[in-house]
Amino acid sequence: MNKSLVKTAITPTRQEDYPEWYQQVIKAADLAEGSSVRGCMVIKPWGFGIWENIQRQLDDRIKSLGHENAYFPLFIPLSLLQKEAEHVEGFAKECAVVTHHRLEEKNGKLVPAGELEEPLVVRPTSETIIGESFSRWVESWRDLPLLINQWANVVRWEMRPRVFLRTAEFLWQEGHTVHATEDEAIQETLSMLETYRSFMEDVLAIPVIIGRKSKGERFPGAVDTFTCEAMMQDKKAIQAGTSHYLGQNFSKASNIRFTNKDGQLEYGYTTSWGVTTRLIGGLVMCHSDDDGMRLPPRIAPKQVVIVPVIPRPEVEAEVMTFADRVERKIRELKFHDQRVTVFVDKRDRRGGDKNWEWIKKGVPLRIEVGPKDLENQGVTLCRRDRPHKEKMFLDINSLEEKIPELLGEIQNGYFEEAKSFRDANLKRDIHSPEEFQRFFTPKNGDKPEIHGGFVLGKWSEDPESEKLLESLKVTVRCLPLEQSGTEGKCILTGKKATVDAIFAKSY
Repeated sequence: MNKSLVKTAITPTRQEDYPEWYQQVIKAADLAEGSSVRGCMVIKPWGFGIWENIQRQLDDRIKSLGHENAYFPLFIPLSLLQKEAEHVEGFAKECAVVTHHRLEEKNGKLVPAGELEEPLVVRPTSETIIGESFSRWVESWRDLPLLINQWANVVRWEMRPRVFLRTAEFLWQEGHTVHATEDEAIQETLSMLETYRSFMEDVLAIPVIIGRKSKGERFPGAVDTFTCEAMMQDKKAIQAGTSHYLGQNFSKASNIRFTNKDGQLEYGYTTSWGVTTRLIGGLVMCHSDDDGMRLPPRIAPKQVVIVPVIPRPEVEAEVMTFADRVERKIRELKFHDQRVTVFVDKRDRRGGDKNWEWIKKGVPLRIEVGPKDLENQGVTLCRRDRPHKEKMFLDINSLEEKIPELLGEIQNGYFEEAKSFRDANLKRDIHSPEEFQRFFTPKNGDKPEIHGGFVLGKWSEDPESEKLLESLKVTVRCLPLEQSGTEGKCILTGKKATVDAIFAKSY
């Protein structure tokens, strides 16, 4: 079949214009929209429903490890940031700064007035403001470990914003902890990295590679940064979450000291870690197709939508009553120890329009009930992971067994599909700078489809390699935690190297 004749709900398609396809999926799924403030977004109910599910499930995992939620100020005195020079340098160009505390009318216009004695930075991250509180909370080794998390918004003034991926304001969770020893802090850092990995793979169905960031990619002020890197369908990488071991850098800047068991004063060892609403962008780019979103069931705001089919007004009451009966049966079911979320779409709109709306939103299962279904005491079911015209009939008494089973199949199927795509586009046989450059140069040669993806190869960590990486707009995404331990030649410089690295273009 001629692909150009295949009608899709989203135009352009992924193959035609991936960046614009991404924007159109967000619009069609009604996830978010731009706002009157440049670079900021309005997250609409369907998009925020996904974020609420991320919050709820990740928050449970965070708390199960002993962390507690708190909240800290949005505004950070400039003097606090200045205590950590490297940290300030890393965020300086992205900071929004408040310099006045009121507005006055002047010549018919409102103008800022009442200059602050000290400028306030709108929270780009909270290490410094939280460190100030921790310095008061920690006195003795008995106060440790201190395990705190907060769900909040942050501001980083992005010059080239893109909804969910890079916005001036976004939502996140940020964990901050203090420990008595370096070993405990490093263990905390790695524990949270594993928490993120399992959440992303088991719930979001996004396969990730976990590893250590290179020196040039570390969080400002950190001793070590660990990351979860995922491949999107355009073969670019997205940094899905990070966990930082901060050593004593921030505790010294914030004076977080405690009396140890020997009665001696020493500085605490701190960590920080976080994920953001960027995960929603990752869901779009990892799983969606040319008909819109495809949501893994464990993160979908609604897992099952029932669409009543009313061909004649006189059958409406019976069909609606039957739809409610089906809804009650499904509502009692459980999937991964949670009630299945089900919704009866009773809006006065054409059935075809409602069906396409839920397809574009990515609902895992759609159920149609009409007069024939009522007569046969069954339902007509459509799976989002299958062609939209493909349907199956289920007896109403089989719903208890089949609904959780089908949700599980879709969840696992999305993960395996994404993992197969990632593995097929992870190159391990590039050994020279010339091969590396060809791989990351689009529209080069007679087989452009072979270019792009992840490259796993040896890296000498030599600054000389940065020139080639910059020219190709490629970065070292991570040094995988699983290292081969073998010796070889750096694929960028040809020098002796033992470190395995993942290279990719990224968002």
